[in-house]
Amino acid sequence: MGFTEAVRTVLKQKYATFSGRASRSEYWWFMLFYVLTAFTISFVAGLTGTFSGLQGGISALATVFLVIGGLFIVALILPLISLQVRRFHDRNISGWWYLALVILSMVPYVGLIASLAVLVINLLPGTEGPNKFGPDPLRPEARAEVFA
Repeated sequence: MGFTEAVRTVLKQKYATFSGRASRSEYWWFMLFYVLTAFTISFVAGLTGTFSGLQGGISALATVFLVIGGLFIVALILPLISLQVRRFHDRNISGWWYLALVILSMVPYVGLIASLAVLVINLLPGTEGPNKFGPDPLRPEARAEVFA
């Protein structure tokens, strides 16, 4: 799965789909899109604020870019959570574990360990073939026939 296909899949086909599985390529390409877009909006907002010429204030153009950035973040909260849950499903882990790790990440010092656990789960390859959450996103034609 490539960059544009991953972004299209997450935003159009599976915007709020918490069932099924997401491959590593789908996850990491969409995260790259998210980070690059957020950085670009922040950078442009910073530039417009820096070169506005206002003393102690913020220009209207910078405010517009900050509002656009805020709306961008709000609009992508649900797809990001659903993508993360589907990534957990690809590892054959329930999505409720993601909620548990998010809650644990709010505890001082434990949050670092919880964040590392989420990162490791995202880096590991998915289970081969179908699992209890659906078919393999990389090879949907594969079946789970044992001793066949």
